[in-house]
Formats: sequence, structure tokens, C-alpha cells
Amino acid sequence: MINIPKGTKDVLPDESYKWQYIENTAREVARVFNLSEIRTPVFEYTELFRRGVGEGTDVVNKEMYTFEDKGGRSITLKPEGTAGVVRLFIENGLASSPMPVKTYYITPAFRYERPQAGRLREFHQFGIEVFGSASYQTDAEVIFAASTFLDMLGVKTQLQINSIGCKTCRAEYNRALKEYFKPRLVGMCETCRLRFDKNPLRMLDCKEEGCKKINAGAPNITDFLCEECAEHFNGVKSLLDGYGKKYTVNPRIVRGLDYYSKTVFEFVSDEIGSQGTVCGGGRYDGLVEELGGNPTPAIGFAAGIERLMLLMENSSAPFPEADKPAIYLAGMDEISRAAAFKIATDLRLKGVRAEIDHMGRSVKAQLKYADKIGAKFAAVIGEDELKSKVLNVKNMADGTACAVKVENLYAYLLQEKK
Repeated sequence: MINIPKGTKDVLPDESYKWQYIENTAREVARVFNLSEIRTPVFEYTELFRRGVGEGTDVVNKEMYTFEDKGGRSITLKPEGTAGVVRLFIENGLASSPMPVKTYYITPAFRYERPQAGRLREFHQFGIEVFGSASYQTDAEVIFAASTFLDMLGVKTQLQINSIGCKTCRAEYNRALKEYFKPRLVGMCETCRLRFDKNPLRMLDCKEEGCKKINAGAPNITDFLCEECAEHFNGVKSLLDGYGKKYTVNPRIVRGLDYYSKTVFEFVSDEIGSQGTVCGGGRYDGLVEELGGNPTPAIGFAAGIERLMLLMENSSAPFPEADKPAIYLAGMDEISRAAAFKIATDLRLKGVRAEIDHMGRSVKAQLKYADKIGAKFAAVIGEDELKSKVLNVKNMADGTACAVKVENLYAYLLQEKK
């Protein structure tokens, strides 16, 4: 037997409705925030992620699924959504569209890392990317889109925000970080020692306990923001405050990818263990230019669907019940089964979930099966029903029955649904 690869997961028939619920909620949020769906390839040229995500990141250095195709080109399965969306934005000339360009995606992504609860090697994301606006109001709107999505799912999270400034103020902050970390490097992990020269800001993102203790005393980026970045961050906070949205300023949020600037944010939960971030994002004003486009401000976020699934299963935000058949039509013989087929087809074409027998079961077995699959109503079709064109429609929950003409069955089921 060939088993599923480590770090991947099958979605079974009795689970798929949960995925559909989360994805449909994401699409509804996208609709009300006026976002258009985009889809990018599952794989891209490796250089896109090296330049876009960052050479010094764990994603690029340790976690990407990279291989050579038959033409000798280096190809990588997408480890995150933003770089591919930026490539799409540039390559398809969306910079000439009316601004802002507001997009969303639901996509698989791939990272080679140790599988654990809420972290798989193949995972899925709902993401939003908005191009063309440098306004702090756009930052707030994207944060509210994420908040609305999580609220609609009923999950409880805490919003944490920060500003990591621009190239100007971050240069001064990096010097301050180096002064702080240099005498403490001996007590830090190898990854942090490598990051010290390349990007000391990334040292604040380390998850090693020893490094986290040292990081606690490091200077805060918010004390080094230039006037423009400080005003931008204050503008974001003023809009959140004005709507009464609770948040915490967490100066240790830097996000794990190199392309971020100014506003960064995370929605975190303490109900799913160490994988507490269920949604994160921020502004990346330099990435479009870095990947060959004209300078274009942008901001976005991504929410992990598997982590949301875990959070919803472990919390007081249960999934709604799966949709069940409205009616099961049982046939007694070949002629009545053909009639059941026709009635079921008519109902299905009108949007009613109907089911019939495909296994040659007895009527008794058919009704037992109807109960197992959760059908709300059942009706047996025999010689009398064929002649009278009246069905005895049984409520499977309480056993009551009602005589319904076949021509009125759709209206009856519609009324009972209400």
C-alpha cells in the first residue's frame, strides 16, 4: 500500500463541509470588501521567492520544495502567496488598472518543516493583497477585513500590531540592535548569529527560548520610527480606536519574511498551542519594485485554514451542521425506482438536495440508510403512489407523515425548510 506523504492530509467526505464553510466565509468577506479573486500557479521560478521572500529567511534557506524541471530550470512549489501575486500584478500590467487593485486568493502552499498540529508541509491560505495605496486607511481596512473574517467564523483571537518602519528609520534601529546583541551573541542560537550581520531585525523573530529571553531586553522599533512612519502608525491606531477595535502594540512582531515595512499585524490565539498565529500580514511597499515593477505601495495578509480548523474544533466556535438531504425517495421495484429518479432529478434541478437508492436495497434498508445519512424526509414510491401521484412524506425526526402531491413536493419541502 502507498501511504500519504508525511506532512499532508486527506480531506474526507465528512470533513469537506468544514473547508467549504471557511472558504465560503472568506469569499463573502472578499465580496463585502470589494476584493476580486486571483489564482497563481502552484509552482514558480525559484528566483521569485529568493528575491521576494528573502535570502536570509528560514522559508528560503530551509523550507522550500525546490527542484529542476526537465528543461533544467529551478522550480519551487509556492511557500507563501504574496510573491506570486506580486509577480502576477507586474506581469499582467495591473499597474495600469484603476487604483487600488484589491485582490484575494485561496491557495495551497508548501514548506518542508517538521509537521505538527496546525503546521503541515502542504497547507492552505486565504489571503488578501491590495496594491496602489500608501494610506494608513488601507492598512486599517485590511486589518478589519481579517478581523471580520475571524469574527464571522466565531473564533476568538487577539490583534497585535507593530510598525517596523521604512529603510530610513530601520537602518538606525538595526545599528541599535547590533549594539545590543553584539555582547550577547555567545548566548544565542546559530541562526541568530548568522542573522546578526545580514538582518538583525529578524533576530527578534527567533523562537528559541534562550534567544527570546535575550530579545526581551532589546530596544523597541517604535522608539526609532521616522516622522512619516510614526504618523502612519498613529493613523492606523486612530482608525482602530475610532471603531473601538481592541489591539495590543507588540514591538516584537516583525513577521518572518523580509519584504515587510511599516505596519505589521497578527491575530493570535492561545487555544492552539505554540502555533498561535492564525492570521498575519502587513505592508510591503518595496516588494513590487524589488521584483521588477514600478514602485507601488501594497499591503496584505494570509490566514492559515488548517490552523483555523484546529482553532474552531478546539474552541467554542463549532462548525455549523453539514448540509443533509432534504428528502430520500425509496422505490419498491424497477418502475418505482425510475419514478424516484425522475422526481429526484426534478428537485435537484430546482436546488433541492435529494437522494435515491443506488444499491438495490429493500425498502426497509433504504429507509434505514435514509436515517443514517440524515435525510429530513423520506417517501416510499410504490404502485399506489404511481397511480395517485401522491406521496406519503415522512418526517424522519418525529415520525409524522403528510400526503403531498408530486407536483407540490418542491413547494412543500421549501416551506418545511423555513
